[in-house]
Amino acid sequence: MQPLVFMGGTFDPIHNGHLRTALELKQWLGVDQVCLIPSGAPVHRDAPGCTPRQRLEMVQCAVADEPALAADAREIESDAPSYSLLTLQALRAERGQDCPIIMTMGMDAYQTLPKWHEWRAFLDYAHILVLSRPGYDGKDASAELLEYTRQHQATSVEALLNTPSGQVFIQELTPLGISATQIRHLIAQGHSPRYLMPEPVWHYIQDNKLYGYH
Repeated sequence: MQPLVFMGGTFDPIHNGHLRTALELKQWLGVDQVCLIPSGAPVHRDAPGCTPRQRLEMVQCAVADEPALAADAREIESDAPSYSLLTLQALRAERGQDCPIIMTMGMDAYQTLPKWHEWRAFLDYAHILVLSRPGYDGKDASAELLEYTRQHQATSVEALLNTPSGQVFIQELTPLGISATQIRHLIAQGHSPRYLMPEPVWHYIQDNKLYGYH
């Protein structure tokens, strides 16, 4: 059964760093597609500069011409809080009990996992694939998270592809040095973010006058 691999995030806005990471994941894992799921109303902060619907539409613009990537609107269209656990439960219900589901996140996000809503239940529904910068060992994580990782860490990525859920795998990946914060700042200062994001996303920002563009 083809694994379901997804990346969540605010994508505020989506940029080439997100997209290149997703495409490299697709190629490395040998799956048909990686899904991008923009968060609805983020539980941890307000989304500056645009609405959840606009963030979704930017993701849709970004992946429109790339069949290896897909946008999933479920969190934007849901009235429920944007909790990862609810998304994982919904994906598992849709895919059945045997489909491998792989939730990917950066090491920075993974280190905050103990603050997430019912985080210990995540592995009941999916694997967690943590993308770490080369040479970064994650040893400054909390003792609670280090023990959690030790208990559940897979020894190979094949374990994620061949079982439905329950394991953590840490993979080094060199990210493009692009941040959404940097892009929002450039636009607010009246500078162009061109080449940091797909051209259709930049056109969308201009057309909708987002992030202080004028």
